[in-house]
Amino acid sequence: MIDDLYSAKLLKLAANMPRAGRLAAPDASAEKVSKLCGSRIIVDVAVDGDRVADFAQDVKACALGQASAAVLGANVIGASLQELDVAREQFRAMLKAGGPAPDGRFSDLSMLAPVKDYPARHTSTLLAFEAVTAAVRQAVEASGARTSPAGAV
Repeated sequence: MIDDLYSAKLLKLAANMPRAGRLAAPDASAEKVSKLCGSRIIVDVAVDGDRVADFAQDVKACALGQASAAVLGANVIGASLQELDVAREQFRAMLKAGGPAPDGRFSDLSMLAPVKDYPARHTSTLLAFEAVTAAVRQAVEASGARTSPAGAV
């Protein structure tokens, strides 16, 4: 069972983190931490409207958190806030309720389906998607506030 969890593909992803580091001038940043294991992910985003135009991540997590962050980093550019929210919720349902894997650009998260049998690992596995949705939401709200300070359309 543990071999299913730490597959060669998962370990390869974890070892090759796309978009590692920090952005020099992000529109927003978010940090998420797993209280159980101490995994920590900080993401920086630049947005164009509600879509991710640039992205970087500082990942200090277990192999499962690193693998999900790697899938995110490889596919996040161009994703909309709505698409990220849907992927996060599909990912959460896959882990917590045995639902189907996210579809579309984040379908590689299917390799993390065995994590559903390890509830203590769910939080660290979800960190990257929790962080990116928080950062993109913050950036979109801030850009809306800058262009329309009175809330007018």
